[in-house]
Amino acid sequence: MNVKLLKSKMILYGDEEFASAISNLLGISRQTASAKLKGESDFTQSEIKQISQHYHLSADDIKNIFVGDEDESKRGSEAIG
Repeated sequence: MNVKLLKSKMILYGDEEFASAISNLLGISRQTASAKLKGESDFTQSEIKQISQHYHLSADDIKNIFVGDEDESKRGSEAIG
């Protein structure tokens, strides 16, 4: 998860209290929101949908924030030859 990118999108909408903003948006506790922002637990598909709609995230934004680059982890383990 790319927390920095998500936070930058949130700042564009005036949300600088990140955990509180996510908590209010999703109707979850601040502690749960904080854990999700720290990567200690995952956002559900419905939560990602709510966040993407609220912050007007593009498909690329969603991929870059919540999915990441799966190929990145594979590159380090591939044999060079």
